[in-house]
Amino acid sequence: MNLKVALAQINTKLGVVEANLERHLDWIDQACNQGADLVIFPELSLTGYVVQDLAPTVALRPLPEDPIFQPLLQASRKIDIVLGFVEEDVRNRFYISAAYLSGGKIAHVHRKVYLPTYGLFDEGRFFAWGDSIRAFDTRFGRAGLLICEDFWHASPPYLLWLDGADLFFFISASPGRGLNAAPVLENTRWVEHINRAYASLFTSFVLYTNRVGYEDGLNFAGGANVFDPDGNLIAQGPYHQESLIMATLDLHQLHRTRTRLPLLRDERTALVQRELGRILAADRR
Repeated sequence: MNLKVALAQINTKLGVVEANLERHLDWIDQACNQGADLVIFPELSLTGYVVQDLAPTVALRPLPEDPIFQPLLQASRKIDIVLGFVEEDVRNRFYISAAYLSGGKIAHVHRKVYLPTYGLFDEGRFFAWGDSIRAFDTRFGRAGLLICEDFWHASPPYLLWLDGADLFFFISASPGRGLNAAPVLENTRWVEHINRAYASLFTSFVLYTNRVGYEDGLNFAGGANVFDPDGNLIAQGPYHQESLIMATLDLHQLHRTRTRLPLLRDERTALVQRELGRILAADRR
């Protein structure tokens, strides 16, 4: 079985949700016209990244009756969609969230677990952190969805792997930083390294989309990529420009790689659980 994906590394308008919605619908049409089964947008693609005090103004609730989600859910009847937004829960807490839409329904919502609040980042001041990491079923197989800083930590992808994910969807709005002699920024190079590593270690597909453009003095580099279960790069997006990156995944590669390299079969989860319990219980003072 083949899965044709479209990675939509787009620019967004800060705080202008309706305009960003129209852009999403346009890029969804482009992906459909190229025969894609799934289109993946970046982190906070409906709102822009430097939301801060705008969070209450741009926040959404992922419900069928929401006027922003309505047309997106309608579009998901012809193509599956991953997108990012600010979510408000029933007790008026705000989250950096991502949703997977399929067949006119909201199949899964992930709330960002790790909120960077260091250097140029200030997310912990404005958002609540998510407290769940779970894989979910799609019509293409079981998948996991993480947002930016989530996959800079080893545990979230590992938990998704143990929960059955064979497809990892990583989305970010990662400001460029770390200049060097190469044309690729240091943080972009680092993400490419860890995406390849996760694909290899977990013998799974990794699909990554980052936004582009400038916002409040920050530059977003793009550089979307896809790695197969052997750690081979099968698609790479350009840097610093909007683009719809197409890739075809041969899902039978999971069988071929895991037959040759049965890392999942041999994973000792009970040992991990026992040793984590020991570490957490240890008095290290």
